[in-house]
Amino acid sequence: MANPRSEGTVPPGLAGKVVLVTGGGKRVGRGIALRLAAEGARVAIHYNSSEAEALQTAAECAFEGQPAPIFRAELQSVAAISRMFDEIGERCGRLDGLVNNAARFTRFDPLDITEADWDFIHSVNLKAVFFCCQNAARLMRKSGGGRIVNISSLGGIRPWAEHAHYCASKAGVIMLTRSLAKAFAPDITVNSVAPGVIPFGDLDARAASMVRNTPAARAGTAAEIADAVVYFLRASSFVTGQILAVDGGLSQR
Repeated sequence: MANPRSEGTVPPGLAGKVVLVTGGGKRVGRGIALRLAAEGARVAIHYNSSEAEALQTAAECAFEGQPAPIFRAELQSVAAISRMFDEIGERCGRLDGLVNNAARFTRFDPLDITEADWDFIHSVNLKAVFFCCQNAARLMRKSGGGRIVNISSLGGIRPWAEHAHYCASKAGVIMLTRSLAKAFAPDITVNSVAPGVIPFGDLDARAASMVRNTPAARAGTAAEIADAVVYFLRASSFVTGQILAVDGGLSQR
């Protein structure tokens, strides 16, 4: 499929909009960033340790001949988050959209979870999402508003026994989305996409079992998550506080 920008026919809605994707250098974040660039957005890419991947994705998300800007921040630090958004304001001049994609994932028997294990997950999966939303909203309001999309998870909808800490963090993202949708209305919308099984490599036995139980009879792709993100970024202000599960129907089983 041709890149819409290469033919001079950029779809309406995202053309020229500045959109930050956290964890945008690889996996689902990369898929989202590439799709936003194809929609004509000025993509900004956050990374922490994956600089090589971020630079590669930035090169593929070029806008008007220039690679997408990249921003390094350790998201478990609120001070680092604030510095990143200050830099975005200085380098990009504005912010129209935020996709909170960066997250951590670990597996433990709940009886073995330590305080450090809990904080490792929640410091990025939930705390950082809030402070990114807060800083983004402040920046967006300077130019009239914007769109926030939080990537939650099927794990925030359905319980997974060995991922209690992760499930709690993603359920928190879902309620945070609903709360901030009220707090930031009407000029900023806040919605969430909840992915199902999106593999990047071989599936383990448990993930394979989830795929077998998925009504769509397959795993999903980063491109399908990007489709949902683009919908929310382009939607009117009448669409806010919503959770869209992109999981092949697995959350309904």
